[in-house]
Order: sequence, then C-alpha cells, then structure tokens
Amino acid sequence: MMKYRMNLSYDGTHYSGWAIQPNSTSIQQLIQKALQTILRVETPIIGSGRTDAGVHARLQVAHFFHPETLNLSSLRYSLNGILPRDIRIHEILPVDEDFHARFSVKKKIYHYYLSTTQDPFNYRYAHYIHTPLDLELLKKALPLLLGTHDFSAFASSGCGAKNPVKTLYSLKILSQEQGFCLRFEGDGFLYKMVRNITGTLLEIATHKRPLEDLPRILASKDRTQAGATAPAHALFLHHVEY
Repeated sequence: MMKYRMNLSYDGTHYSGWAIQPNSTSIQQLIQKALQTILRVETPIIGSGRTDAGVHARLQVAHFFHPETLNLSSLRYSLNGILPRDIRIHEILPVDEDFHARFSVKKKIYHYYLSTTQDPFNYRYAHYIHTPLDLELLKKALPLLLGTHDFSAFASSGCGAKNPVKTLYSLKILSQEQGFCLRFEGDGFLYKMVRNITGTLLEIATHKRPLEDLPRILASKDRTQAGATAPAHALFLHHVEY
C-alpha cells in the first residue's frame, strides 16, 4: 500500500469547511469524490486539520493510501479538471509510512486579514474595521499571549481537543496595502481559537476593553470572558510545517 501527500489550496467561501458534514458541501468531500472517480476506488483523505465554514487555505496538506504506484502528475491534472476552480491541487508526492498529515505537524501559520478600506474586490477575504485601531496598544497585547498556555478561554463550544494546552510561538501584526494582517504561528490551535483571539484583540485595540483584561481572560479558561468571534472569511491557513 502506497502513501501519498497532497498539497492544496482553496477559497472556502462557498463550503461548509474542510471536514465532511451531513447535508453540506465540504472540501474533503469533493476531493474524495474526485479521487474515487479517477481511481475507481473509495479513497479517504486525512487533512492537517479542519478549517471552518468560510475559512480559506493557501496551503492545506492531506494524505491518502492507494494500493498501486500512481502517475502523480497525471492524477493532479485529472483532479484539477474535476474539482471546482476554487480548489486546486498543487502537488502530490509519495511519503514514508510514518508521515501523517495531522499528527506529524510541527507548526501551523494562520493569517487573519483586517481591512481599513471598503474595497469591493477584497471584501471576501478581509474583515473591514470601521473603527480606528490603536496599533500601539495592539502591539502591547500580542506578547501577552505568547508561550505555552491552556487556551480554553479562546476555544468555542464544540471543541473536541483532548488537550487545550497549546504553544503560540509568534504573534505579529503585519502592514498590508489596505490594512493589516495578524500572523499566528503555533504548534496547534483549538476550535475557533484564532478567530476568538482576534475578536478579543480587536476589542482591546478599539478601547472596548482594557489591555489588562487579556491575562485575566487567559487565566480564566472561560470562553465567556473573551471577546466576540471574528468573522471566518478573513482567516487563511497560510502554511503547515512538518
């Protein structure tokens, strides 16, 4: 049995997320259906993690098994011919038996885009902020979240993680042409953790809550203490590192 890795990207606007769900269309579902059409055998795929409805991926990684050696360039071409244009397979390559798209992950990077202009060509991919941000205050808040913590306060209900302790290696704000990008780099993320942290940071940066709230929220391990969940459409899974 051969094991293959797939590198892909997608615009999540019209999908229920990565994972298969009843009565909805997901990224995983469409790729598995396309693989079955081409390979003529049911071919489950496992991704590096789930992205929620409306969330995008510049790089998602998945793996699958097949009993035969495949012509990978031909398979990639065929998959991209079947899949919608907002899902693209960039590379398929053989991997060792011990590679696992989810459990072999060393690091993930998410980008959350914030727009200060109402651009009709960008509204699907950035969260418009109509209130001016106190960037100096925001920069003071970011280091307070770095390191290894129990991030339960930023996990939405339905989080199935057995261990809420995660390590946030880096959290930066990057200037963009039409606004800013929050760059999260960590060993893993809880359900809606990035969006819940973003929502809380925006409340601090717009003076809706004091900076001193952040350590208290983190220590509380209570989701009700944190801010609102930022919208899904501005979040990108940017990179997965093994």
